[in-house]
Amino acid sequence: MSRDSRYLESVLHHDIPLTREMGLKVLAWHEQQLSLHLPLEPNVNHKSTMFGGSLYCGAVLAGWGWLHLRLKEEGIEDGHIVIQEGQISYPLPVTGDARAICPAPEVAVWKKFLAMYQRYGRARLTLTTRIVNAGSDEDAVTFSGQYVLHR
Repeated sequence: MSRDSRYLESVLHHDIPLTREMGLKVLAWHEQQLSLHLPLEPNVNHKSTMFGGSLYCGAVLAGWGWLHLRLKEEGIEDGHIVIQEGQISYPLPVTGDARAICPAPEVAVWKKFLAMYQRYGRARLTLTTRIVNAGSDEDAVTFSGQYVLHR
């Protein structure tokens, strides 16, 4: 686990205590892609699959964590990140442990986001997250969230 991964995991577990109860772990921060681990056991529902609310939290947190780490890389530490809205789809059940994966947006989108924040002290960014069953690369969950950064 990289220093950035350990740092983000400690931030999540300290600032959002629910993440400890969910058993959420930061797997990797590599080439501006964040991967989180969501274990089935603390997030199981009555159908022995992962609870939809846990999947939603994992998807939101992957985007939040991605933005937190990218802002840290840019040296921006004066902002507050909030989720403004999100759209989620559950095409497949999550039957075991899972990975939540948030890739970087397009470079032009990121640069526009930074310019807006620097100019107005507030900016919006849409990030996408996918959740896959461990050992699979097929999307079990897809999420698109609009995050707001404000001073």
